Amino acid sequence: MMIMYGFLLVVGFAALIKGADWFVDGSSALARNFRVPGVIIGLTIVALGTSAPELAVSTSAALQGANEIALSNVVGSNIFNLLCVLGVCAVIRTVPVEEGILKRDFPLSVIVTALVLLMTCSASILSGSFLQGKMEDRAGIVNRVTGIVLLAVFIAYIILLIYDAKKHPDTEETGEMIPLWRCFLLIAVGLILIIAGGQAVVYSAKVIAGALGMTETLIGLTIVAVGTSLPELVTSIVAARKGEAGLAVGNVVGSNIFNLLFILGISSAIHPIAVNVASVFDMMILLVVSILTWAFSVRGKSIRRTEGVLMVFFYITDMVFAVLR
Repeated sequence: MMIMYGFLLVVGFAALIKGADWFVDGSSALARNFRVPGVIIGLTIVALGTSAPELAVSTSAALQGANEIALSNVVGSNIFNLLCVLGVCAVIRTVPVEEGILKRDFPLSVIVTALVLLMTCSASILSGSFLQGKMEDRAGIVNRVTGIVLLAVFIAYIILLIYDAKKHPDTEETGEMIPLWRCFLLIAVGLILIIAGGQAVVYSAKVIAGALGMTETLIGLTIVAVGTSLPELVTSIVAARKGEAGLAVGNVVGSNIFNLLFILGISSAIHPIAVNVASVFDMMILLVVSILTWAFSVRGKSIRRTEGVLMVFFYITDMVFAVLR
């Protein structure tokens, strides 16, 4: 029986990755047809496509009442994106960071992470009660009001990016131009695979976690988070190897903002998410990691190989801590 659920987990991840691949291809081609700048594509279309697995998993988890997976998947994916995806890209080649990302998108990512932490766990953190409890004890909640606030901020952010795209249109012919009907076909088939794969991953992960005695928080933070972040990893590594490392940063930062604002927002709007002590620590780690990555980026407007090695090391250390606790 465990072999069957393991196979279902693998098939689900394969559907997620292939679906995201087709979704990104179709969406990027559609954006090129409308002459949208590359950095905006990275922050929106590519970020949306590579975050689609997290969206499918977290919303599926919320609908099934597996709230710990919904939250830990978002937090774990964001930590993986910052430390592992950007870290590996920087090891391959120095990653340049555009001015707009440094001044607009990185600060927004840090601020939103801090706000989510404060809005969900302020009472517990201020009283210090989360330090006295066990890892599985409840420390706060992401309620529907918080979810609606996050969705409102997300809409404002997208409007800002659209305004920026109209103000600075792309005048260069880049990439393959494909017919609109093929763009929409790739997007539609990709979304179907993503949704089906997300359902399979959540269901099989819950069963495997229970059988192994693992908490939903741990399975969401490790296996599910890494699996759903594979599209970001593959997309960013390919971009770095082709000398388009700037796209890697836009993809990662855009995906993280999308995860926090839209995915966490819609998941908590569907079903309030209970936050345990372990998730509080994970959100604190994400906040520190976000500030650290931003600091690396500001220094020289790039992330260099030495910093990339440190980031990958920090990620491995964090995963060891998550498993041991």
